[in-house]
Amino acid sequence: MTLFENDPANTDASPAAPSGSVSDHAPAAFAGGSAAPPPPGASVPEDLRISWSWLHFLVFLLFAVGSLLFVQLGFVTYLASFRRIPLKEVERMLMTRPPLIVAMQVAWFALLLLFLYVTLAVLRDAPFWKTVGWRALAGDPSSVRGRAWAYFFSGCALALLVAVVGYGIHPKEKLPIQELFKDRSGALLLLGLAVLVAPLVEETLFRGYLYPLFARKLGVPVGIVLTGVLFGTLHGAQLGWTKELVGLLTLVGLVFTYVRARTGTVLASYLLHLGYNSMIALSVFLATRGFQHFPPGP
Repeated sequence: MTLFENDPANTDASPAAPSGSVSDHAPAAFAGGSAAPPPPGASVPEDLRISWSWLHFLVFLLFAVGSLLFVQLGFVTYLASFRRIPLKEVERMLMTRPPLIVAMQVAWFALLLLFLYVTLAVLRDAPFWKTVGWRALAGDPSSVRGRAWAYFFSGCALALLVAVVGYGIHPKEKLPIQELFKDRSGALLLLGLAVLVAPLVEETLFRGYLYPLFARKLGVPVGIVLTGVLFGTLHGAQLGWTKELVGLLTLVGLVFTYVRARTGTVLASYLLHLGYNSMIALSVFLATRGFQHFPPGP
């Protein structure tokens, strides 16, 4: 099988499966049923009918690492060669200047999405967003489950719960992410990234690309756990690798992925993520008295 070849078990030749929520198939796995991936030709839920494989995932990992190094090298080259800034100062700037950090993050995110768009949509002549799990919320729009606001405000509530649980955690050193909130412009840039960009890109990558691969190949429960652990771990650096905080964020990732699995759409986990990050942004706004007093108060 080539890198861009469709998996025969994922084509429409498989028996039809419900196109709505994963709730029709996930309960069996959670109730103690077989969590093994469906054999070729078996009925596969629509949200797990993917056209990519472990080989594609490996190439994606290599591209992710390579593109991150490319972005960093590009910024270093520009600042050192064209702006004539000493390398030590460039290194410090790339760690402490929110505009540069946000610009590098957005550039890297754009490259990752471009890779998925080209390999999963353009080369396969397929709709990109539907391919990576973005579907309308299933169920009656008049019910809570079918309404976007329910997921958004659930994300807000989750952020409050995490804040309460994490209140008693006292890292030995100030967190790297806290060091960036030193002024109004930096805070606005970082929070803009957290609210406007991160939920969209991270949900597409984690719950749209990674989760269905893990769930189809390893089973739904393993897919949920593995995706959640990766989500928490990849945010570890900004939390200073404080194990309690990384553990909390891993639990948040598990909740996001569980909701994605139960609803069968990335839209649900995106709305949760958007609400979660929006509540964090609101807390920073209140702590700084409308972005007027920095650093944020306790």
